[in-house]
Amino acid sequence: MTRDEILAEVKRMVKTPNLYKHILAVEAVMRAVAARLGQDEDRWGAAGLLHDIDYEETKNDPQKHSLISGQIARKMGFDDEIVQAVEAHNEAHGLPRETPMAKALYSVDPLTGLIVASALVSPEKKLASIDADFVLHRMGEKSFARGANRDAIKACSELGLDLREFIEIALSAMQRLAAELGL
Repeated sequence: MTRDEILAEVKRMVKTPNLYKHILAVEAVMRAVAARLGQDEDRWGAAGLLHDIDYEETKNDPQKHSLISGQIARKMGFDDEIVQAVEAHNEAHGLPRETPMAKALYSVDPLTGLIVASALVSPEKKLASIDADFVLHRMGEKSFARGANRDAIKACSELGLDLREFIEIALSAMQRLAAELGL
């Protein structure tokens, strides 16, 4: 499937503007991490687009979230690597993250939220106004963006990336998408 075809399905299923923006941010960061690791950017981007496609349907049932996304991905013709990455990003299932794609999606998902929260507390409320040091500082504040799983973000080390580099990659990818993200 092309990106446009996947995006059409995402738009059909996701009506909440902030969730849609989150999905776009995760896609952008997954593509950037794939590029850094010499992986297929389109495949990694597809996993990013699909990871929360079921969220509006499953938001009150975390035990179903991502499993339904995985089923949707499989019905759309995606292979086991993408399906497994999508399903395993929700740690509630305890599924192993065996591939670099799955490991990346697990870490990228909460990092995008932390970056957005960081931008929103900056005086300008813009991604262009923050840097990796700002995000790292905010990450160290336990009361800040509590929903951003710090351990999941730090799992970027499983990809051979240190935390600062991972944040720099993600922030740069999201800054390129700032207009679409409204930041």
